[in-house]
Amino acid sequence: MTDINEFKVQLEDVVKKIKDLPTLPEVAMEMLQNLDDEESSLDMVTEKIALDQSITAKLLRLANSSYYGNNSKVVTLQQATAMLGVKNVKNLIRTTTLSNKFPTEKCPAFDFKAFWRHSIATAICAELISRALHMKHDFAFTAGLLHDIGKLVLVTCYPANYEQVLRYQKEADCLLIEAERHILHIDHVDAGLALATHWNFSEAVCDAIRGHHHPEQENLNVLASVVHVANAIVHALDLAQDENDILPLLLQAAWDTLGLGEADYLSIFRETEMRFDAMDQIVL
Repeated sequence: MTDINEFKVQLEDVVKKIKDLPTLPEVAMEMLQNLDDEESSLDMVTEKIALDQSITAKLLRLANSSYYGNNSKVVTLQQATAMLGVKNVKNLIRTTTLSNKFPTEKCPAFDFKAFWRHSIATAICAELISRALHMKHDFAFTAGLLHDIGKLVLVTCYPANYEQVLRYQKEADCLLIEAERHILHIDHVDAGLALATHWNFSEAVCDAIRGHHHPEQENLNVLASVVHVANAIVHALDLAQDENDILPLLLQAAWDTLGLGEADYLSIFRETEMRFDAMDQIVL
């Protein structure tokens, strides 16, 4: 085993460091926080993103991707938002702005691309599950996208120590959360909740972060079970393409809570892969 220096992360220290992270653009924070706002018009959303050339370009690429099967070329932002719809536009904004806001060079052992591939795929799968359950899709997509955000907090705030986490995980052949606790004495769930509180996320999204490994905890929003199952599905589909990936335990109680049938899941598997392929080519 790797010889490790004792280093104990205090949650208070994580909270202080979170305040020094790069701030998100106002439009991104609005899309992450106002999940109850389903009245946003296309004109309103289009006006807000027109000033961001990167997001505009990605929206046009998504609108012209084979997944959406458009016969004619989409050439304007207005055409793209009209075709994709408010929810897809919001989801692309959330994904794009978050994936561009964390530094990637200080911890070479951490595969940022694999991290975002997994997060995006989990977001898509969680949204599809919530659609089958007739739940609010915006909550599910955002919760899936953010369920592992604590990993980014830890790797950004403590890059050298997180290198030790990754080294220990590989040598011990254990889950990453176990390696985090062994080396840092804190895990990405704790760090993710600290960030979610700082960014004023909804209680439902906080519950999904808190319970994505253990949705059996009392008084958690059902979104925790949705993200737990979506997380397991995405690991099983190997969409992150992470050679060190370990399939997490899927709790039967969470699976039973959702109450979906085999046909539902087969449809969710196929749709997750197709939608992820379209997003992956554009965002990453």
